[in-house]
Amino acid sequence: MDFKTIFALSFGPGIFWMIYLYKKDKLEPEPKSLVIKIFFLGLLAAIPIAIVETFFTVSKFWLLVLVAPVIEEYGKYLVVKKFAYTNDEFNEPMDGIIYASAAALGFASIENLGYIYGTYSTTNIISSTGTAATAAITIAVLRALLSVPGHAIWSSMWGYALGKAKFLPEAEGKKLVAQGLFLAMVLHGVFNFMTTLGGISVIALFVGIFYMWKMLNKRIDEAEKISPHQNLPPQNSPNQDSEHFNSDSIDPDLNDQYDSF
Repeated sequence: MDFKTIFALSFGPGIFWMIYLYKKDKLEPEPKSLVIKIFFLGLLAAIPIAIVETFFTVSKFWLLVLVAPVIEEYGKYLVVKKFAYTNDEFNEPMDGIIYASAAALGFASIENLGYIYGTYSTTNIISSTGTAATAAITIAVLRALLSVPGHAIWSSMWGYALGKAKFLPEAEGKKLVAQGLFLAMVLHGVFNFMTTLGGISVIALFVGIFYMWKMLNKRIDEAEKISPHQNLPPQNSPNQDSEHFNSDSIDPDLNDQYDSF
């Protein structure tokens, strides 16, 4: 297995899930250049995140279920808050999900590279799995279906909250974002805990990720319903480029829907 194959196995899933989620933003798709930028910033954020994690590592178990979920989710959040949240293009709740997913999938892709290359280059696994290549492909497939989309799902919890918070009073918005971050960290920690369950871990992970997808899909539906772009012309309308979002233009009937996370 050459490095090109390892690279494709590592980054392919992140790119696939980014395209999949990007297409969910039907009312006003985000600029591809900004989404790609956040993806790569999420990737780069893996370096300081990994460094910070080394200072809080007590044991492998606590690293998995507590330290990593807290530091990784907060690190991805900072990327979006600093480089996307203040952008004029961030103008509806769905945008929070898109940019959170981009940062998360960038992070997950470089993390994927570490796991897949690490598995392939570890010689002591050959006796138990047949070949290092077989083991690496197995890890790649499982992570493509579980861990990689998992990162997007978890971060979308605070991403959705961040998207709604932009149109709320500051104090109320901060509370909502804190709740979203906490939920993301809990889901991330629960997922990581499932990886420690031995023989039943794979089944538990697939069941867990199924219900987490349902949580994300619910938020995507809600974000589209309360979008201020609901009543604007379609994206490909000749007048669309001249439309700018104004928070005062939100339908009064929709304001009430911002009150619940």
